[in-house]
Order: sequence, then structure tokens, then C-alpha cells
Amino acid sequence: MTPVLQSRYARLHHRASKTRGARFYFERAAETMSREALAKLQLRRLRASLKNAWQHVPLHRQRMKAARVKPEDVRSLEDVVRLPFTVKTDLRDHYPFGLFARPRTQLVRVHASSGTTGKPTVVGYTAKDLETWTRIMARTLACGGMRPGDLVHNALGYGLFTGGLGFHYGIERLGATVVPVSGGMTERQVVLLQDFGARVLCATPSYALNIAEVAERDGVDLRKSKLEVALCGAEPWSEAMRREIQVRLGVRAYDNYGLSEIMGPGVAVECEAQDGMHAWEDHFLLEILDPETGQAVPDGQAGELVITTLTKEALPMIRYRTRDITSIERKRCSCGRTHARIRRLTGRSDDMLIIRGVNVYPSQVESVLIGLPDIAPHYQLVVERQGVQDALKVEVEAAPSVDASPSAYARLGEKVQHQIKSMIGITTRVVVKQPGEVPRSQGKAVRVRDERPKTR
Repeated sequence: MTPVLQSRYARLHHRASKTRGARFYFERAAETMSREALAKLQLRRLRASLKNAWQHVPLHRQRMKAARVKPEDVRSLEDVVRLPFTVKTDLRDHYPFGLFARPRTQLVRVHASSGTTGKPTVVGYTAKDLETWTRIMARTLACGGMRPGDLVHNALGYGLFTGGLGFHYGIERLGATVVPVSGGMTERQVVLLQDFGARVLCATPSYALNIAEVAERDGVDLRKSKLEVALCGAEPWSEAMRREIQVRLGVRAYDNYGLSEIMGPGVAVECEAQDGMHAWEDHFLLEILDPETGQAVPDGQAGELVITTLTKEALPMIRYRTRDITSIERKRCSCGRTHARIRRLTGRSDDMLIIRGVNVYPSQVESVLIGLPDIAPHYQLVVERQGVQDALKVEVEAAPSVDASPSAYARLGEKVQHQIKSMIGITTRVVVKQPGEVPRSQGKAVRVRDERPKTR
């Protein structure tokens, strides 16, 4: 370690010793700047980012020309509405490097999505981008309860997925110790959590529950371990699932949000108030729009999150349509941070199911299922076709204590079906499976299976 890094770590550890359990900022000036100063910074960075996109990305230049707007025409943040949207298919249509604003030889890292719905979306980073991302991640982790000197069990996937490495470098920058476990081999993870004494767990919500389940099966009570904090994200999860994680692991679980196209993890995170995720507005310009009309909705009203990057070199994104549904709160938070908060994601505009005329998000069903007596927190939603309409089958898993007779499972299924009907207003077919039958997640959970006939 260089003398500079040693000095930085020493300062962070000294500060953490005085602030563990108290208010703590990684970049106090940036996190608490006035809204007026933040807006000025955003405009300056927005104009620079647009200039970068205009000069180096043919698609952005062509679309801005078609919209009759140049970077210098953007004189206020309100002018962002004049700019064209960018969508995920743009990255796939220009696969692999067509949206990069820097030659491939100037990139130091490339990540990509899994490509389960076609070609993967490829994202790239310059050395400056990685430095920016690492600093934002350290800020994010500190906001979410991590402190210098902590031992951190990182169970997020490493590799092309941005989650594992994004957290890894942020943990190190914060001055904590990372255990780079990645996903899988859950029994070994339980052993390491006990033996190493991690204070913080980083995982998807579904995998955090998987760890809890394996520990309980093996007679290990992780509530008696040194775990205090779980930083969960990378998939939608409900407040009910948060409570389940907190109770079964004995932690405070914090939500965080990110997406590879924008940067990776670190776009937004909850603070100790657990009252919405602070979005780092000095790096990202946020809009909440009606997904149908593309028009802005009032603060507090749900809509689609649209993000413009302000500081990325290699892959500047202009008004990127995330398809994630949330709302925004701009009032100052009790933690002292001034950056706007986005609420827990209720789903994606492209994941919404229409079941017999009723709009349903998977997270709504989850909020009903999690915590129901005699039901384990594992499920899948199966979309089927009945005649000309779509129907929903809900596969749930009985708790080990439930009588495994067909009649007992049938009664339990009827109770679950009634609860979904009364809470959401849709009729579903509920199939109760035995313990362990619902597939477990090693990373992002697959919550929806589409079994409708494919049309040509």
C-alpha cells in the first residue's frame, strides 16, 4: 500500500472509530451541498457530457440534430426535455462498442449483461470512469451503513456482471476489508460468515434469504453472528422481504439501486432512515415520466425513472429510459443529505403483467406472499394463456413445519389464493410445492416464467 493510501486509510479508520452508529459521510461537502449549488453543478456537467456525446457518438449526434438541439442550446436543466431518449435496444443495435465515446484502446474495462433476451448490452469504462465509480461506491456504502474497518462479505456475482466488482472496489476505497466470495457454494458462505465475523453482507435480497435458509437448515443462527448490516439490491424486492431478511439474519437491510447502462451499482442507496434511496445527483440527472406519454409527473407520483449521466467519459447516456417505476422526494432527509430520494422500485414498465384486465407487478404479489404463515419466502409467477386471456399461476413453497399431505397443501393454496385476491384483486391458480422445490437463486432471482405459446 502506498503512503498516500496508508494515510487515507488511517484518517478513515480514525473517523469511523468516533462515528460508528452515528452520522457518517464519505464526501460530506458533496453529499450535503445546497440544492442551488447542486443545480449549478448539474448544468455545468450536463453541458460537458452532451458535448462529449455530440463529438464522439454518431447516434447521439444524429438524434440531437433530428431534434434540432445542440449541446450549447441547453441553457438550463429544464432544457433536458428537448433532448431525445436513449433505450436499451440502442446498445444492442450498436453491439458491441457502437455507443462508446472513446476508442476501445482507451478503455480499461468492459462489462456486459447476461444477454438472456438477445445480445448482451456492453458497457465500458475509462480509467477516470473507474475512479469516479469507485468513489461513488464508497459514498454509497458509507450511506448504507458500512464503515472503515468493517469486514464485508461480498456475495454479489463477480465477472461481466457489474455488481460484484463495483462493490469490491468501493469497499476497498472506503477502507473496509472485503471477502470476495461471489455467489454460490452457500454452505461455505455460512461457514465463512461465522468464522471471519463479517459485519456487513452484500447480496441480492433473494440470495440473502437463501443464505439464511441454509444456515437455519444446518443449525446455524446467524442472528448471533457479528452481522449487523445487509446491503441488498440488483433486483426488485418488497418491504415484506426486507423485514424477512432483517428478522432471519438479525441485520438492518438497506436498499441500493444501479444499472450497468448508467454506471453499475451506486446510482442510489438508502441511508439509516430507510426512507427512500439517495440518488447521487452530482453524477446523475433524474426525471420521473409517465411511461406512456413521456411527460413529467409531479414529485411523489409514480412514473418511469429516466437518467442522464453527467460525469461518464466512455459511455455517456442521454435521457436513458430505465423502465423502472418509482417516485421522487426532493425534501431534505433527516440524515442531512440533500440529494433527492427515489422510492423503492415497484417494478418495471416492461415487466408489468396484465391479468384479466388488471395491471400487476411481481413485487405486488411478493408483498402478499412474504410473511404469510406456513409459506416459505420462495416463489415463482407463471404467466399462462387461457383462451384469449393471460392467466397467472403462483408457485409457492410450504414451510417445513406444514403437514405434507395433499389435503393440507390444498387448504394452504386456497388461503394464499384468497389473500392475493383480497389484496390485489386478481384471481390466480396457486400451486403449493414441497420445501426446496422452488429454484433457489445464486444471484438475481428469476421471479416470472412466461409459458404462453410463442407467436411467430
